[in-house]
Amino acid sequence: MSIALRTYTFLDALQPQLATFMGKTSRGFLPVPGQASLWIEIAPGIAINRVTDAALKATKVQPAVQVVERAFGLLEVHHEDQGEVLAAGATVLKNLELTEEERIKPSMPTNQIIRAVEAYQTQIINRNSQGMMVLPGESLLILETEPAGYVVLAANEAEKAAQVSLVNVRPYGAFGRLYMSGPEAEIDAAAAAASSAINSVSGVAGRKR
Repeated sequence: MSIALRTYTFLDALQPQLATFMGKTSRGFLPVPGQASLWIEIAPGIAINRVTDAALKATKVQPAVQVVERAFGLLEVHHEDQGEVLAAGATVLKNLELTEEERIKPSMPTNQIIRAVEAYQTQIINRNSQGMMVLPGESLLILETEPAGYVVLAANEAEKAAQVSLVNVRPYGAFGRLYMSGPEAEIDAAAAAASSAINSVSGVAGRKR
């Protein structure tokens, strides 16, 4: 079976909101802020079970997220020791007979800021989010990544850079999606950090639409 490495991204330290969001929405072994985290997304999705098996047998990492779709599969593993997480990644790559350089280089199909969000729109967004609430008058960052898994890198780096609220993040499917809110200047800083992080990822070109 030919495996495509869609996402391979290492987070040196999970930020408090992202780690807490994972704890609220994940069904696995939940992380805490500060732990290192590795996200791997592959195609086809069913092969993610093989990825999980390899990582857990070789290291002490714990999985928080495993999503198995027909097209894509996603795995997150974490540990307080960065070395364990990096070793898990190396084991997975060896098992798949791939290198980190063969991952797909991410793009951002959507990267926009809505300023001074109206109250009715905040209500719609808040009804469909699992994180913090958007308040009327705040600015809202909406960012999408392709492949989907890289959106967690954007979220983590944005949270490092600015005082913002993580409203929602979805790291699986055809596109990853991030919503963050806060004061205008803080959202501008978060958006810049997120974009810089995504643009810095090396890899091979993905398919053209």
